[in-house]
Amino acid sequence: MIDAYDVLIAGSGAAGLTAALNLAASKRVAVIAKGRLSEGATGWAQGGIAAVLEDGDSFEAHVHDTMIAGAGLNDLGIVEHVVGEAPRAIERLAELGVPFNAGDGSERWHLTREGGHSHRRIVHVADATGWAVQQALEKAAVEHPNITLVPDMVAIDLVTGRHAADFSTSGAVHGLYAFSRETRQVETIVARATILATGGAGRAYLYSTAPRGATGDGIAMAWRAGCRVSNMEFMQFHPTCLYNLEIKNFLITEAVRGEGGLLINPRSGKRFMPDYDERAELAPRDIVARAIDSEIKRDGLDFVHLDISHREPAFVKEHFPNIHEKLLGLGIDITREPIPVVPAQHYTCGGVVVDRHGCTDAPGLYAAGEVTQSGLHGANRLASNSLLECLVFGEAAAKHIDAHWGSLPEPPAIRPWDESRVTDLDEEVVIQQSWGEIRRFMWNFVGIVRTTKRLERARNRVDLLRREVAGYYRDFRVTPDLIELRNLVEVADLIIRSALSRHESRGLHYTLDYPEIAAEAVDTVLVP
Repeated sequence: MIDAYDVLIAGSGAAGLTAALNLAASKRVAVIAKGRLSEGATGWAQGGIAAVLEDGDSFEAHVHDTMIAGAGLNDLGIVEHVVGEAPRAIERLAELGVPFNAGDGSERWHLTREGGHSHRRIVHVADATGWAVQQALEKAAVEHPNITLVPDMVAIDLVTGRHAADFSTSGAVHGLYAFSRETRQVETIVARATILATGGAGRAYLYSTAPRGATGDGIAMAWRAGCRVSNMEFMQFHPTCLYNLEIKNFLITEAVRGEGGLLINPRSGKRFMPDYDERAELAPRDIVARAIDSEIKRDGLDFVHLDISHREPAFVKEHFPNIHEKLLGLGIDITREPIPVVPAQHYTCGGVVVDRHGCTDAPGLYAAGEVTQSGLHGANRLASNSLLECLVFGEAAAKHIDAHWGSLPEPPAIRPWDESRVTDLDEEVVIQQSWGEIRRFMWNFVGIVRTTKRLERARNRVDLLRREVAGYYRDFRVTPDLIELRNLVEVADLIIRSALSRHESRGLHYTLDYPEIAAEAVDTVLVP
């Protein structure tokens, strides 16, 4: 089956839906989601969105904080552009009905502060900002007659000239192949422009706050289609994920530390962050994550404590209602006792190379959000700049498509998916075993602190898995698990190759073999 639209968007989070809403006035847009529409990373974002809204704050200060967190690897022009667009992006969300917390007195909205920020500039909806943003964007998209929302579609590969009835080497993208969970068939969706808004690759790691579907699909597909990928070694680990044997990925927002939460070594009972950085709990995430990792490894701990019980109970409940309720159900009253926390993979700072319009190397292919390396984050993302990036680049991609519509080629006749030479996978256990193996060696060898020996061990293992998975993909019908495994192997390889090529410690990439930062900040760019 072949469906045709003007624009196809893979991903139904903030980046994808923002692009769709900006295009729908004049274009027929399809938005596909791997699972349910709300299952992506946007709905999981607790903290908020960074914007200069407070008296005494400035664009220059927000830019400076972003550059400092990114260890100088950011693209200054991109940072200035995104920071300048932030207040307008917040205003548009408010117009869509996002109920940001109101401020006191003269302040329109309540602003909180997070690690790495020099001012209060995080606008939020209690501790569930992402969910409120997701619901507002989704509601607007559902109501628009030119937007078709298609859940349960697992993207397999981008459609290029190689898939045309008349074979072409132009490199242009004309849509994608996707597996429908509903029909159990592979469908072909063609479009004049395609936008990747598929999120990051967090599920390459054993412990992650990312949603189940964050398997690096867009990064892997763009790489296979001939696009450059950059800075994949910069994998952000959130310092404070709940330590619980039953719940593996519940994030404790950075705003808890922003509102006075303290990190305590449970063995000594002492606060430890001042020993690592003068900003203490408000240091950037990479520093806090390494500090917690150091305390855990040095003392043989399972976790450290995050304690905000010294604040007034009413204040804690008002600012963190969802966290309070969730943990109360697990027997932890955060108004009276500390929270056990550990670091976990949280954000993919690298990705598909794009310009300020969201254009990739492939004609007709755009990308926005965590799937990209836009130049905003550099070597470490500043807290609450992620949703902001989605909003700004989702709109930018839409505007560029509108402005250059006449130069985008009509899709050629595309060959349908061919399953004539494959059989059903005989043992699903081999997929699960390979998935688990990737996540374990990535966590142990390519984690918060790295060495060349560990990275080389990871490379040897991923090389073996690449050969095995290539065989599965060649011989068997695709399933969602096989599609994701193929992409996980691809992005794991990209992360390892990038980490081995960086002979310094900068931002999120910390290696014991090269502990110093190099004099010049240079992107790691991999070319297919």
